[in-house]
Amino acid sequence: MKADIAVIGGSGLYRIEGSRVIEEIDVPTPFGMTSDVISVMDIGGIPVAFLPRHGKGHRILPTEVPSDANIWALKYLGVKQIISVSAVGSLSEDYKPGDFIVLDQLIDRTRSRRNSYFGNGIVGHVAFAEPFCPSMRGKIIEVLSKKNHPFHEKGTLVTMEGPLFSTKAESELYRSWKSHLIGMTALPEAKLAREAEICYATIAMVTDYDCWHETEESVSVEMVLKVMNDNVSSVKAMLPEIIESVTGIEDCTCRHAAENAIITDPEKIPYEKKRRLSLFYSKYWKA
Repeated sequence: MKADIAVIGGSGLYRIEGSRVIEEIDVPTPFGMTSDVISVMDIGGIPVAFLPRHGKGHRILPTEVPSDANIWALKYLGVKQIISVSAVGSLSEDYKPGDFIVLDQLIDRTRSRRNSYFGNGIVGHVAFAEPFCPSMRGKIIEVLSKKNHPFHEKGTLVTMEGPLFSTKAESELYRSWKSHLIGMTALPEAKLAREAEICYATIAMVTDYDCWHETEESVSVEMVLKVMNDNVSSVKAMLPEIIESVTGIEDCTCRHAAENAIITDPEKIPYEKKRRLSLFYSKYWKA
């Protein structure tokens, strides 16, 4: 079963109730198993591949999310666009718990994650100045602007390693960088999606003020869960319209991101490495 669009659900979004499941697919990949089985669902008449990032029951730490396997599997199913939904903390008074943000920038503070398909015999440098697909962002903003829910058209997200929340010193450091939000899962997912030439956009949902806010309690799991559940209910109601809006994007620069990025002579790429990445790049090697 093929699907052009995928939804990767973050904390709290483990299933999409009310949508008919067409097929559940366990996709073996060259990078191991995905976070969970992928459910191809009928959402408003559109086949959508749904994958819970942390697995059903939330059993996978941010550092342990197999993003390389997840992105490869979605590409294998024909996915051209990914809508990522992610819970985040706020680093600014202007971004309040309950707000939605259509992210436009990222800062990488992760340390222990495989963040590229390149390496081990193949060198490539894909542009990542604009980490989220501008075409998808525009469509999502159009939908959210019609809804009665507070949202922001832009936001810079710091992606930290986790699983612990920030120290106050770290939180103040990120605020001094003019960052708006902090989370644990946007990277390497966004980088790998770009290397796989898949359009990728994130709807971030604020759950708390991190630990910098002097008049608020320090972030706790209980606090996050309460706001998160409300956020998830709201985003689920919007997903059918968001999915319909991005289906009109026929082509995008994201889908040619690696066209001039691979430096290695195809004849010098190790066979096993070439086999693992042929799903992405065989069209360039044959040129």
